[in-house]
Formats: sequence, structure tokens, C-alpha cells
Amino acid sequence: MSRINPILNTDSYKFGHFLQYPPGTQALSGYITTRGTSMRPEIVFFGLQVFLKEYLAQPVTAMDVAEAQELAALHGQPFDLAGWQHILNAHGGFLPLRIEALPEGSFLHRGVPMVQVVNTDPACFWLTSYIETALLRAVWYPSTVATSLRHVKQTLMPYLNTSCDDPDGLISTRLSDYGARGATSLEQAGLGGLATLLYFDNTDTLEAIVYARRYYGAKMAGFSVPASEHTTMIAWPQRDELQSFDHMIDQFGDYPSYSVVSDSYDIHNSETAL
Repeated sequence: MSRINPILNTDSYKFGHFLQYPPGTQALSGYITTRGTSMRPEIVFFGLQVFLKEYLAQPVTAMDVAEAQELAALHGQPFDLAGWQHILNAHGGFLPLRIEALPEGSFLHRGVPMVQVVNTDPACFWLTSYIETALLRAVWYPSTVATSLRHVKQTLMPYLNTSCDDPDGLISTRLSDYGARGATSLEQAGLGGLATLLYFDNTDTLEAIVYARRYYGAKMAGFSVPASEHTTMIAWPQRDELQSFDHMIDQFGDYPSYSVVSDSYDIHNSETAL
């Protein structure tokens, strides 16, 4: 991910909140929880470590402060120059916050707090709420994906229980993630793919593997197999389709498994030819 200005990782209206609290305020506590109703009242909490390591591990700089001050003025918002200068001088640019959370992967009921944030410097009481936008965004998407995939796994399990000898051993291979091309960004592909790996091992979303290694210390969190696609198969003319299948066997026959696209021309004639 390219570096962003941490001061600008919030909503515009947050700029003016330092002026709105009662005089003498020194501490604020905030928390993240789910709200609303759902037919599935439990959720999986996941994704916080990515945000902590990627965004909060980098200090605010004087250039960040200057950029944010200019942007706020042009944008029609006040700016707490003294507050951010204090963070630079007293904390080396690191945000004086204490963030406490449940273990990632926790399965909990809606309404139970997942994360709590408090300021550790009385002069920066406003910072607790300032980080709300970024912190909510950091855990909402991966938690949503993890919750959905847990439900998918629960849905598949009864069918395996009645159709195979080792359902527990097979369940993690019953779904493969090819979601990278449908994501809105590289970061979303990484976060969503990473959450998928909590419950299923097969993935072709490389960014999820990178995130698992970078942020969670997983040497290899998911697995893939050699696979063809239509472009590699239709490079062979239809008359040579059987030869293309033979070629795949020659190239990948020593692998435990591999995948061959067979419907480039006519799936029924392909089956007959084989």
C-alpha cells in the first residue's frame, strides 16, 4: 500500500471536533460494536492487525501537518495545528492512543464491543473520536467477509458429513477464492481474501497470501494448483484440443492436482474425445 497522510484518514467534520468538547476534557473512551438486527446475530471479528501495522505504525510528519492544514482551510474546516504539533513534539508523530480488542477470529454476539480506544495523553482527548472513521473501516469489511464465510462453511458441512469419509479434512478445500478480479482495490482483495483464509485453504488471491505473511506471520496460509484458462486453451485450435489436454498432462502430471479448462469449444465433445 502507498503511504497516506494519517491526519487525512478521517471524515472532514472531525477536523472541528477539538473545539466542541467541554473545557477541561482530558479523556475519551470509544468502542466498536455491531448494531442493528440480523437473521444471523453472531459475527466474526477480524482484520485489526492489518490496520495497526500498516497505518498506525507510521508516525505523522511535519509535511503531513502542513498538507492537512492547507487542505482543511481550503475545504472550509478549522484545523488543530497546536494539537498536531504537540503530537509531533511530544510523541514523535505517533498517536497517543491505547487500543484494546478481543482476539481476532472471535465469534461473538452483536452488541458485544470488539475494540476499545482511549487517549493516553490528556492534551489529545479529541484523538479517540478522530480515529473512528479509519478504525471502523479497518474492521468492518474483513469482519463481514469472515462472518459470511463461516456461514458458508457451516452450510457445506452437513453435505460432507453425509457424502464422504473425512468431512473435517475436506471442508477447508471445498471453496476456492478467485475474488481479486472482482474487488474494488488491491487492499480490498487482500483483506477479503485474508478473511476467507480463516475458513478455507484454497486461494488464487495472492494479496491475501502476502497480507497473511506480512501482518499475521503465516508463512503460507493458503494453497493453489496449476490451472489453465481459456486464453491458454484456445491458443490451440479446436482440431488440436485433445493435444492441448495431453500437453497439460505432460507439463503438470507430477503435481498432486491441476485444473484444465475443457469448455473452450464444446464441453460435450471434449468429454467424448477423452
